[in-house]
This record gives sequence, C-alpha cells and structure tokens, in this order.
Amino acid sequence: MISQIGEIAEVIPYVSQDTKCEQVNQVFKDNPHLQGVVVIHNDYPVALVMRAQFYQQMGTLYGYNIYMGRPIGLIMTQEPLVVDYGESIAEVSKLAMDRPEEELYDYVIVAKNSQFYGVVSIRKLLLSFAEIQTKIATFLNPLTGLPGNLSIKEKLKQILEWEHSCVLYIDLDNFKAYNDTYGFTAGDKLIQATATILKGFIYQPDSFVGHIGGDDFIAILNHHDYRQLNQSIIEQFDDMIGSFYSDSHLRQHYVLAENRAGRIEEIPLVGISIAIVTNEWRRYDHEDEIVNESTRIKKRCKADKHSCYYTNDCVPDVLVPLA
Repeated sequence: MISQIGEIAEVIPYVSQDTKCEQVNQVFKDNPHLQGVVVIHNDYPVALVMRAQFYQQMGTLYGYNIYMGRPIGLIMTQEPLVVDYGESIAEVSKLAMDRPEEELYDYVIVAKNSQFYGVVSIRKLLLSFAEIQTKIATFLNPLTGLPGNLSIKEKLKQILEWEHSCVLYIDLDNFKAYNDTYGFTAGDKLIQATATILKGFIYQPDSFVGHIGGDDFIAILNHHDYRQLNQSIIEQFDDMIGSFYSDSHLRQHYVLAENRAGRIEEIPLVGISIAIVTNEWRRYDHEDEIVNESTRIKKRCKADKHSCYYTNDCVPDVLVPLA
C-alpha cells in the first residue's frame, strides 16, 4: 500500500532564482496543464511559483512591463511546504491543510537526499489520503478501532518465528445475557471499555492487541511474563464491570435472561476469560495450531464461573487456573 508522499510525487519543470519571468511565462505556455514551477538553489527547492499567482502579478497595472524582463525571485513564494520523500501521506495532508488559506492549493514540494524530487498537487494528495483511509478501515474493527482479522492473521504468522511469544485469547463470559438485558448500545460500550483496558496494559514494543469480533479479542506478547499482566487485566475488568450494571443486579450477582437453549435462568454478571498459548514449552509451525490450542483452553475458561485465565503450561493437557 502506498504510504510515503514521494511515491505519488510527479516531476515538473524547475528554474533558478535568476530565471527571467518571461522564461517562466514560456514554460506555462508550453505546459497548459502545469499549475506551478519550483525554484531551486543548489539543487534544493527554495520557492514556488504557482500559475495563478504568476499571472495575477502580470495582470496588475504595469505588471507585465515591470516583471516580464526581471528575475522570478521578485514574485516567488519564499516559504513553500517542502517535505521529505519518506514522510507519510497522512502527515503531509495535515501539514498541507494547516497552511494559510491563500496557499491551500499550492503544490507540496518533495525533496529526496536534500535535492528537489517532485511535487504533489492537493487533489492528488487528498485522493491518495482517502484511498489509504479506505484500505486501513478494512484492517480495523469499526467498533474499537483495533486491528481486525486480516491484521490478526498476519501477526500470528509473524510470531511463529519469534523466540518468545505469548498469545492471549480474551473473551467476555455471559456477554449475550448482558446484551439482551441492557441493549446493544450498552453492549457496545462494554466492548469498547474492555478494549481500553487491554490497550492500557499491552503497549510494549512488538506487542499487539486485536479485535476478532463481538466480545472476542486477541493480544500478543514477545515474552512469557504473562501472569501478573493477566492478573492486572482481570482485576481492572472486575472493578470496572460494576459500573455497567444496576444496583439491584449488582446485589444479586445475576440477571434473569434467556440461556442459549431459550430458557430463562439466573445468569452471572459478565466476567473475562483469558486463554493463553505460549511457545515456552512447545513450538508452533502454523498459526492454525495456535488458534486450535487457544480454542481448547478457552473451553476450560468458559467452565469457570468467575474471571480467570488458563494456560498451556509445561504439560499441555494440564491447565493452571488463576490462584
């Protein structure tokens, strides 16, 4: 995916500060679709002359006679927006839109290795930015803004080569009953609050938090020190969940709702379960193996009525619950 401003730059004519205005006039005549000319000094862009600005000066009373035989330096824009080839299109878009109104539609000048490289028109810049935003949106969950399934799959492939990795499959228990009782809007807020907790704890370099969908999340660590982390996530979630219930539901510790068989029963308040798969004791050769193992452990988590975590510890079939 194109992301650097230099990748969308185009080459246009350039001149020196000593170039006569009549020569610039000829450049514009020879290139009817050209919107501007860059002025360079020692190969670096120092100024810009936009077509509209040029002919506005020439069109003033005596302007043609005053300027046409004199250097372009007299009417050029002295401080154009110059960015490096590697700058992101998103960042350059912000810089371009922050310019004074009279410069808003001027070219953005691109330099590479301290030399003039090309320009980007505002039209092309905004179209490219919109395209990037559209592509990014396909990789993000719209509710939480976290990376979605495409990004998760790519990340799981990457960690197969890591020396230390730890995958946390995070799920909210009894979420359906909460949704049925309080409605989808409240359910969405609970999912967003859970995402905030996860992002607050999992932020180290190379770490990753993704939203699989619904009330399912995934987190990836590049180490095996997961115990205190999971303990902290659970404690903060359990402290937070009370604010999502009425006082009466908090006192009785359950809601009356339909179970998956369609029968009304007392269903406990929402808890958080974390199924952990590490490569501490076993190597995984394919991301599907990690998914299958986390699914197996998740079933054990679901059998616990409280927030908990279980892991594929040293003996794969022995699961160690939170103490």
